[in-house]
Amino acid sequence: MRRPPFAYLALAVAALFFGATFVVIKEAVETLPPLSFVGWRFLISAMTLLLLAWPRGSRIWKEGTLAGLFLFAGFALQTWGLSLTSASNSGLITGLYVVFTPLLAGAVTRRRPNPWTTVGAVTAFVGLALLTLDDSFGLGAGDLMTLGCAAAFAAHIVVLSRVAYRHPVVPFTAVQLLFTAGAALAASAIFEGLPLPASSDMPALLLTGLAVSGGAFILQVWAQTVVGPARTAIVLALEPVFAVAFAAWLLDERLTRRGWIGSALILGAIYVVVNTTKDNDEIPAAEAVSPAH
Repeated sequence: MRRPPFAYLALAVAALFFGATFVVIKEAVETLPPLSFVGWRFLISAMTLLLLAWPRGSRIWKEGTLAGLFLFAGFALQTWGLSLTSASNSGLITGLYVVFTPLLAGAVTRRRPNPWTTVGAVTAFVGLALLTLDDSFGLGAGDLMTLGCAAAFAAHIVVLSRVAYRHPVVPFTAVQLLFTAGAALAASAIFEGLPLPASSDMPALLLTGLAVSGGAFILQVWAQTVVGPARTAIVLALEPVFAVAFAAWLLDERLTRRGWIGSALILGAIYVVVNTTKDNDEIPAAEAVSPAH
């Protein structure tokens, strides 16, 4: 049975968890290099899900690996790009996945995106720009890598929309996270020397690995089978709003007037797309195949 209201709520909760990790990871990567942190984090979540449900059949491994490839590419390019550009630029350009997703979905299905979806995507992008843009914006090597990150995240959303409905959500998610973990740890071995996490790193790894990479990601995968890729991207644009809220609460950071306007635009874009996009506008939403999916 399809339940769009519950799917939208699940995506909002996932965005909350994703947004909360910025504060946690900001402190964690001071002692554990980024690729290593990503690798160990995803390994914890993948092993946990594999204990719950083992993937059966070659198709789930093949399609999970394909989705995991785009997931890893997004995190790797984002992390690498962030070392060469500002955090504001990284946040803004990563947010372009909101624009790329409906356009890529339309290209895959050879359909023009719903005009309201396009309006919502552009509005969300403007909101992200107001929320993250600084006066020194430029497009250097790091910015180009982050642009690739946004494209990879959009491709990941579209791939999920076309294959996730074929598989139970837990083992299918486990395959993606396992591939991401293996690729990140391999990259860390090459570029960072694969440092082992210290005991002080474990709380952040467990929180992000279990609650976020496992729980929130499952919510995203399930919800996409119900509402489709374009609306998923828009609702997940709540992530930077929650990130700013947690930063204000835990790090005593405050939004500027421009930031408040950006947050309002993102919420407005979510309202427009959720209330005007039809199921068959982009990639058709998939039927749930089990109560857990």
